[in-house]
Amino acid sequence: MTLEIVKPGLATTVQDLGRPGYFHLGIPEGGAMDRLALTAANMLVGNEDGAACLEAVFMGPEVKFGADMTVAVTGAELPVMLDGAPRDTWTSFRVKAGQVLSFGFLKEGARIYIAVSGGIDTPPALGSRSTYAIGALGGFEGRPVAAGDVIPVGKAMEGSDGRSVPQALRRRPGKPAVLRVLPGLYWHRLTEKSQNAFFDDDWTVAPEADRMGYRFRGGQQMEFVAREQPFGAGSDPSNIVDGCYSYGSIQVPGGLEPIVLHRDAVSGGGYFTLGAVISADMDLIGQLQPNAPVKFERVDMDQALSARKVRKETIEQIRQALL
Repeated sequence: MTLEIVKPGLATTVQDLGRPGYFHLGIPEGGAMDRLALTAANMLVGNEDGAACLEAVFMGPEVKFGADMTVAVTGAELPVMLDGAPRDTWTSFRVKAGQVLSFGFLKEGARIYIAVSGGIDTPPALGSRSTYAIGALGGFEGRPVAAGDVIPVGKAMEGSDGRSVPQALRRRPGKPAVLRVLPGLYWHRLTEKSQNAFFDDDWTVAPEADRMGYRFRGGQQMEFVAREQPFGAGSDPSNIVDGCYSYGSIQVPGGLEPIVLHRDAVSGGGYFTLGAVISADMDLIGQLQPNAPVKFERVDMDQALSARKVRKETIEQIRQALL
């Protein structure tokens, strides 16, 4: 069973839930930018939650099916068409060999997930099929898909047609998107004025937004508590002696524009980080378009853990709704 890529769309890659366990070696976890959407797509077609799918950003690919299978498209609202006839997002549908999946123009969000029954069956690398293009690792030959690629698909039982995720469980960013932040190890480096301004200011997504990280603009330049820079740190107040970056860390080079590090980000460096976007909200970042409005909201550890629990419960609610 195969998928033939007729047109690749824009930065379409094979992704699953990532490859944890290698961050200390400088290899990021990677995987889907919107993990909930990928998980839901797999549920719809009867796959395991972490099966590999296609992730496409802003523009969908054109895909020809080499066999009968079940398909679902989740994530952003990008009109779905099968041989030119519309199909619903967040809903499973059957396709026949030779039919072609295509997409219209983006209406909302940023990334879609295309799941097929059996899952994409490219060779795993370090336990994952996710594409880490910078390291030429995983996916299809370690790169985004291209026209003419023939993608292998695993064998599966025939999936159910017409299963749909309820609207209330299709999590999307608001307007503005609210991203909850847990202040971190270097929070004390900012003056109290700048600490307050970070949460009070209105921000927008900058054009520099990809799998490595999202840059935000619009807020005030941050002020740092005066200190003598330690040996080994750069001369700018935002520099530190190299430190580790957690997933979701927010670095602010020069105190100007926050950058939230995402799936394919580096594991450490010489910029201070003021904290991290909580794990429960990282999916939302993956669905933000450039110029989208954003507010950062301060939370404590108990609130972050509660939000993670709610997200987990949402996934289980989707699972129960599809039984």
